[in-house]
Amino acid sequence: MKRRIGILTSGGDCPGLNCVIRAVVSHAIQTYDWEVVGIPYATQGLLERKTVPLSIHSWNLHGIDPLLNMGGTILGTINRGDTLAHADEILSGYEAIAIDALIAIGGDGSLNIIHQLAVLGNWHLVAIPKTIDNDVAFTERSIGFDTAVNTIVDAINRLTFTAASHDRVMIIEVMGRTAGHLALYSGIAGGADVILIPEVPYSIQGICNHLGELRHGWQRQFAIIVVSEGISVSAEDTDSASSCMINKCGKGQYIAEKIANCSNHLIDTRVSVLGHIQRGGIPSALDRLTATMFGKVAVDLIAQEQYDRMLAWQNGKVVTFPIEDVINHNPSLVDPHGDLIQTAQCLGIYIGEDILVKKSK
Repeated sequence: MKRRIGILTSGGDCPGLNCVIRAVVSHAIQTYDWEVVGIPYATQGLLERKTVPLSIHSWNLHGIDPLLNMGGTILGTINRGDTLAHADEILSGYEAIAIDALIAIGGDGSLNIIHQLAVLGNWHLVAIPKTIDNDVAFTERSIGFDTAVNTIVDAINRLTFTAASHDRVMIIEVMGRTAGHLALYSGIAGGADVILIPEVPYSIQGICNHLGELRHGWQRQFAIIVVSEGISVSAEDTDSASSCMINKCGKGQYIAEKIANCSNHLIDTRVSVLGHIQRGGIPSALDRLTATMFGKVAVDLIAQEQYDRMLAWQNGKVVTFPIEDVINHNPSLVDPHGDLIQTAQCLGIYIGEDILVKKSK
């Protein structure tokens, strides 16, 4: 049966989104002979009743397909505004563009909103997880996470040489509002000495003790600290000004100022806030492969009329879950007692106060 399907990208951008679009368009047209339209700027496109025709030849440049290595999204995206306040208009827009099914690529917040709209409008929806935070439930990885980790590790590698040359403590602040996956993965892979994440309590004294051990026990005059933007004020810090500072200046700067005087001599600190650098760049091979498989399976689900499902990566393959179940289990946080935390501690990385690995006698 000939179908007309739509695809949109919602929430913050990340590498790999165009790879999904490429796979969806290629598979839908070449395998099923369907029509595919892109919806620009997510629900804003539905609100304005706009579509963009997509073809496997529309982006070829002398036989070169740029979507595999192009960051961001050719459809545009938004992550602001009160979408549900315009639900009626969006539902009308969906009817007006006359699509048989919708593939939505988004993170936990945007997928929640789109799912609510899909229920109201009885849409045929298939969801694909993307977020550099990697905090969508049930999937081992989301599109964009691997590239973001590689970007952070590259930054850590570069900053390590400067830290060692000047005997400095380099503090790298990374994204992750409630989940510390980015900081944990990149910190371990980048050889950090301290990793601070929202899920694990820490203390300023604990950080200072660890820096002292590096200096006196290992003759290390520099250190690398990776800080997730979602960490809270240390439990021992009762100064009300600290809470103000951590919200105004950022978590990396907060840690820098707190540890500057924690030894007999002034610690020379520098803070690098990677910000949106983490979202940009060419998608990694792993993100390209994941995105391509997600795009292919999403089209097959529509052909099988299996809707209201989100794709997930588990044990080396693509599986699906009801979107509502995913939403009810979001966000997916770091397990404070998981293998990665224990691995970090066994490598001598300070990560928190209350989860010390019990060493066998």
